[in-house]
This record gives sequence, structure tokens and C-alpha cells, in this order.
Amino acid sequence: MMDSSPESLTDDEDFDLMRRVGMGDEPAFEKLIERHQLRVIGTITKMLGSFEGAEDLGQQVFLRVWNNAARYQETAKFTTWLLTIVRNLVFNEVRRRQRAQWLPMEHSDGTPREFLDTNARTGAQQCERSELSEAVDKAIASLPEAQRMAIILRRYEELPYEDIAEVLKTTVPSVKSLLFRAREELRLKLAPFLSED
Repeated sequence: MMDSSPESLTDDEDFDLMRRVGMGDEPAFEKLIERHQLRVIGTITKMLGSFEGAEDLGQQVFLRVWNNAARYQETAKFTTWLLTIVRNLVFNEVRRRQRAQWLPMEHSDGTPREFLDTNARTGAQQCERSELSEAVDKAIASLPEAQRMAIILRRYEELPYEDIAEVLKTTVPSVKSLLFRAREELRLKLAPFLSED
């Protein structure tokens, strides 16, 4: 009997779109982007701890999808494959940013570099976020990469352990261990917000 659940129908649609993208079908590629851009940008934003650079990285993700579409194999869910690309690019970006923390006082063209307080947010963001949600975001952003990705995929993307294991190229027990350690770390960092007065 054929699986006709909404999830399997979505997977079938993604597989069909990828087959068409692999043959150079640009409208199919645009539809694929429309279907998944919010998930991609949202995951990147949560991994980076801010929206800055998320759209550019999202474009790189979809560029990789386009470039690799002809070689894509339907061996796993499309979203798992897509989030693996996201993971790789975000980890590279985080490492690049860590190397670039020591910035010169000027840009290469001689114009002064602006230094922003990393704790500062725009007025709109301050209005939108409560103190607790900001603390949660900071705590998640401070986790090691693999723990951060596991928490984001589980908490925000609601992926099952098996899919997270595929994205992180590890085992289900390892994912559970990562999540346990991440939650313990978050509990410690957020203790001031969780304790009763």
C-alpha cells in the first residue's frame, strides 16, 4: 500500500522538483526556493545568532542545490539533504567569523570600520523580543556547533532524531547525547531566568 501521508506527498513533490531542476528547469527551481527559503533562512539565523548574513548564506545554499541538482539522489528526504548543505555552509561561516574577530580599525579602502555592540539590537528587534527570548537566543548561539545545530533542528524544525543524525552525519544515540548536553548547558546559562524569586 502506497504512503499518501502529507509528509510523503511533500517529499514526492520535492523529488519531482529536484528532477526538473537537475534538467535545468528554472521555474521548478524557483518553486523549490519558495517552498524552503523560510526554513533555510530561519535555521541559518538561529545558527548564526542574528539575521546578519543569513540571506546571503541562504542564497549560497540554493546555489549549491542548483549546482548539485543533476547529481542529487533520492536516498533521503530532500529537507535532510538541504539542511546538510545549510549545516556545512553555516559551520564554515562561523569558523570564518571566528578567524575574523581581530578586525583592523579601517576597511581596505581606508574608510573607518564601525564597531557595533554585539548586545545591541535595533529598536524594532528590542520591541519584538522579550528579555528571556533574547537570553535564549544568546545561550543557543554560545553552544558548540554540533549541539547548536541539534537543538535548532529539534526545537525549531521539529525534526526526528533520525533526520538530525543524517544532517549531522552521526548516530541517533550521539544526537540524543548532543541534545542532552545542550539542554544541560542551556539550563545552566538560563538559570537566572528560570529560578523562582
